[in-house]
Amino acid sequence: MAEKSLTGVQTQVFKALGHPTRLRIVEILATEGGKCVCELVDRLGFDQSTISKHLGLMRAAGLVAGSKDGLRVTYELAMPCAYQFMKCLGTAGWNFECSRACAPVQQNDGSSSRAG
Repeated sequence: MAEKSLTGVQTQVFKALGHPTRLRIVEILATEGGKCVCELVDRLGFDQSTISKHLGLMRAAGLVAGSKDGLRVTYELAMPCAYQFMKCLGTAGWNFECSRACAPVQQNDGSSSRAG
């Protein structure tokens, strides 16, 4: 199996974040910790198969990880930076001036600059 390119991985993560329900799942897992599918079904109001499909896509992208205990699978956020990015966008407001809200981005040459 060939290694995925960085751009391919980034694309998969952004696609996985590209749905309001999945963004809500990231927020719940980041702020409340691990949840099983049944708890997410109760919180989000969708059926079990819909939540499971969302979690499967998120797991394939590396956003969440599941641990199994008998028949119960508990999902946790495996990529906390995704929630941090969501918070950054929320702090920046609708003008998307993320450069004022986010930490400096480290450049390849060791220098730093603000995103944006």
